[in-house]
Amino acid sequence: MSKANLESLADKEKLVADLQRVIADAEELMQATAHQTEGKVVELREKINENLRNARYKLADVEDTIKLKTREVARATDDYVHEHPWLAIATAAGAGMVIGLLIGRR
Repeated sequence: MSKANLESLADKEKLVADLQRVIADAEELMQATAHQTEGKVVELREKINENLRNARYKLADVEDTIKLKTREVARATDDYVHEHPWLAIATAAGAGMVIGLLIGRR
């Protein structure tokens, strides 16, 4: 999988985390206003509850898609390493050496 696809996957994971925070904040707001029984507030709360329910379903679909894509990336990586073991070892050794040099500078 290409670098762009990996970045896209990371962006989607961040979006899911952000949406989870928004949903949690909205649910907290709903609980804080639960004691208010004015007509407009009740109507608005019902609308928000429905939107939150829909958002949770859509978020679950996105999470499933991300999990599937992550498995595909892992499978593709595993296949590549099995097809090119020496290149994978050399790449890992090179990355380890660079990281070691960077850490050693501190």
